[in-house]
Amino acid sequence: MRLSFDNSYARLPERFFARLGPDAVAAPAPIVVNRALAARLGIDADWLASAEGTEVLAGNRLPEGAEPIAQAYAGHQFGGFVPQLGDGRAILLGEVLAPDGARLDWVLKGAGRTPWSRGGDGRAWLGPVLREYLVSETMAALGVPTTRALGAVLTGQTVYRDGFHKPGAVISRIAASHIRVGTFEYFAARQDQEALATLCEYTISRHYPDVDGPLGLLAGAVEAQAKLVAQWLSFGFIHGVMNTDNCALSGETIDYGPCAFLDVYHPQKVFSSIDSYGRYAYANQPQIALWNLTQLASCLLPLIGPEEKAVEQAQAVLDGFAPAYQAAWLYRMGRKIGLERATEADRPLIESLLSRMASEGADFTRTFRGLVTGQARDEFPDPCAFDSWETLWQARLTREVVPQAVLSAANPVRIPRNHRIEEVITAAVLGDFAPFHQLQAALTHPFDPNPDFAAFEAAPTPDERVTRTFCGT
Repeated sequence: MRLSFDNSYARLPERFFARLGPDAVAAPAPIVVNRALAARLGIDADWLASAEGTEVLAGNRLPEGAEPIAQAYAGHQFGGFVPQLGDGRAILLGEVLAPDGARLDWVLKGAGRTPWSRGGDGRAWLGPVLREYLVSETMAALGVPTTRALGAVLTGQTVYRDGFHKPGAVISRIAASHIRVGTFEYFAARQDQEALATLCEYTISRHYPDVDGPLGLLAGAVEAQAKLVAQWLSFGFIHGVMNTDNCALSGETIDYGPCAFLDVYHPQKVFSSIDSYGRYAYANQPQIALWNLTQLASCLLPLIGPEEKAVEQAQAVLDGFAPAYQAAWLYRMGRKIGLERATEADRPLIESLLSRMASEGADFTRTFRGLVTGQARDEFPDPCAFDSWETLWQARLTREVVPQAVLSAANPVRIPRNHRIEEVITAAVLGDFAPFHQLQAALTHPFDPNPDFAAFEAAPTPDERVTRTFCGT
């Protein structure tokens, strides 16, 4: 099948990437094809699910028009700078021009070794592939800017992880681009101002065509990240690895490693097994986003102008993050309690509920959905802790026109709970993909009540609770 490829990133200078294709796998077998996304890309989903399409999804066959490359980038990982990271197990096949006019990267993740594999095998095992598929597609269904999953296949080979041989898999990631803060850091670390200028112009053209110059790019990124992180917090999402190489200039959520959704609410909750000091805890994510944007600003300084003036101008742009984030957070969280457009006067009401949830150990998703159904009180071991808040809330709702509609649109019934994802992975390793497909179906329309999926609404029991999530690379 011929696709509409136009590979603009592959036309940039050769030092931006390495030209190489994915490594072939032994016996590719389909797991899932995202038919709706395929249609958006102008791809025949039946072809993608066929033997030939499976070969493409596995990396054994290149689609016509592809120009495979691995991208170069650097990054701050948990605050420490690594000057050379790059795609260690991902191959960008090219950019698909969708019928709706969108330009979208198609990447195979788990596609084999590259010059940046750093001794790794360049492969992925089944667990993180299924996690990324489920969580990224849920985020899309929730309306959060995100990379998407086009499909996943088994490789017919095993990979060695944590002392065990595990089934290998490849996921197809679709993204507005894979330009990261770490991409800018890569060239800044090499004092390659020519490449920085080229990357800046390219990123503006691709993502922020209405802005002017590096300060305009920084301002666009500040606004996009502020809105994105506010959405994360409104759904109880914890990214887990907010390194600069996982901060996309497109404003999309990228890299679903040790990510998780809150069950019991606490602002300092951490799930990631590699986040030993809680750097990327739930409530820390806004300040980390600003920290990442500050690294971007540092890279752009030589392009802005003389150093002293450039620092002043960049700082002025960065100072816009806090008000932009606070406005986005207030809007999102206000809607979660039924306020179409919350004001600063409503902030104490929202914060009071969160404080009570934290002290009572209330489930995040079930509490907010309970505001829709009238069952939020059930999430509090001491119902009196909710009752006094509810009196104030009901009084505030009398000034709203359609609070029930706002509540229903802001609060999902189902999320990809950690224990459910682990159940899916455990079954899939044994060859049973039925739980994966059932959970996938339940998450396709997360705001819609459906008795067929009632089991996925439940919070985990103490024995089921997953307290640590793993990258699993």
